[in-house]
Amino acid sequence: MSPGAAPVPVLLYHAVMDDPPGWIAEFTISPRQFAAQLDVIRASGRTPVTIGALAAHLAGRAPLPPRPVVLTFDDGFADLPGRTAETLAERGLPATAYLTTGAITPGGRSLLPPAPMMRLDQARALEEHGLEIGAHTVSHPQLDTLRAGALQRELADSKAVLEDALGHRIAHLAYPHGYNSRAVRRAARAAGYETAVAVRHALSSEHDEAYRIARLILRRTHTLADVEAWMRGEGARIAPYNDSPRTVGWRFYRRTRAAVKGPVFAG
Repeated sequence: MSPGAAPVPVLLYHAVMDDPPGWIAEFTISPRQFAAQLDVIRASGRTPVTIGALAAHLAGRAPLPPRPVVLTFDDGFADLPGRTAETLAERGLPATAYLTTGAITPGGRSLLPPAPMMRLDQARALEEHGLEIGAHTVSHPQLDTLRAGALQRELADSKAVLEDALGHRIAHLAYPHGYNSRAVRRAARAAGYETAVAVRHALSSEHDEAYRIARLILRRTHTLADVEAWMRGEGARIAPYNDSPRTVGWRFYRRTRAAVKGPVFAG
């Protein structure tokens, strides 16, 4: 990390519900937990902004406000356009939602296991509640295991579906489960995205990589003390930094498996 880079917490939420399907339960928090975490964020003195605002800073177009924080939501679970968006709006908190188009479109194809999902026609309601919309691919595969043609389709088709539904450009992408590589990052840029978020479970920073923005993934076991520490810029590594040998090795294993078995759900 560059000396003096200020940490920017970018939080990654999935479902906010009391009784989630088992496969997503680890990454689900209850509505009560969610409200309490938002209150901690507000009390921290941080200024909530969207990924778009962070993108403008990373591109040198605009400064960030003092002590920013970014809230993001992946996939598009059914709670998002309802109580979750309302809870954010009640507190005046902007956020960015990354939608898996195959999972929210009737008859769409998706590798996500069964779960209550929002509908594509509810995306406008998210924007009305102050959420910025980004793409999260069509089917939620491990992008860094795909051949070039399949990778391009996942990135371009999800972008096109959302742009058609909303009538404006979609500039931001979330890699499913954070899986990416140099080739994936190049493809994201070529597809017309201005930024892409990973996971890394690390704090981002004012000098992070625009196509590998680090996020802190919320698990049901995280406490308010964890959130308070992140708001102080503590409790996690600060990006940017290089992939570890373990991450590189895991990517090689997954690519080999996908070459034999085909595309795999990123989760």
